[in-house]
Order: sequence, then structure tokens, then C-alpha cells
Amino acid sequence: MATAVEIPAQILCTPAATELMQRLATKHGPLMFHQSGGCCDGSSPMCYPRGEFLVGDHDVLLGELDGTPFYISGPQFEYWKHTELTLDVVPGRGGMFSLDNGEGVRFHIRSRVFTDAEIAALRTAGRI
Repeated sequence: MATAVEIPAQILCTPAATELMQRLATKHGPLMFHQSGGCCDGSSPMCYPRGEFLVGDHDVLLGELDGTPFYISGPQFEYWKHTELTLDVVPGRGGMFSLDNGEGVRFHIRSRVFTDAEIAALRTAGRI
């Protein structure tokens, strides 16, 4: 008999990302993220004060990171729906409109492809 696979998280974060989120939340209040599929800054996860970015009808809520919603554009979700995304922090400047701009570090997405069993669990749950 096959063992059931737990539904995997579609978005995770590193301790460094959690620390930066907490620092930004202290300065700006509750946060939200949006990951689009555009070029340049649009390729980076963008951090905004919650409610200051208008989420569209085709955006997908991947999950919450420490209570912070993380959305991805519908077309980008179609490309990445088979991957687990991890929000991390790397040295550099954040996106022009992202709250991490000017912090000396920026948010960055890392990914890994889900296993066949994880994809099946996500499909069964209606997540992909």
C-alpha cells in the first residue's frame, strides 16, 4: 500500500529572510510579497506594505511566511507550479519599489522541483 504524502508548502523562507521581514515590518508595518515574471525588478520577489500592491484576479496566493502573504502572478505560477520556492536574502540592492531597497541585501528566490509524489499530493489538494 502506498504511503500518503503530506501536501508540501509551495513557499518557504530562510532564517535570513525571516529576520529581514521582521526588520522591515518594524519600519513599515505588516508586509506582503508579490512575485511576477517580468524582466529586471519584476523577476525578483517584491516586498510591499500590506495592501499597497493591488493583487489581481489571476494572482495566486502561494502561502504565508510568518503571517506575511506571498502572491505570484498567474502566468509565473504556471511556469513554477512544479517547484517549491524558498525566499532567501543575498547581498545587493532590492527592487526599485520593494521595501528591501536600501537595506544592503535583497530578497531572492531559490527553487527545487517537487517530487512526483509531492506533485500528486498538490494536484489532489487542488493546489496545482
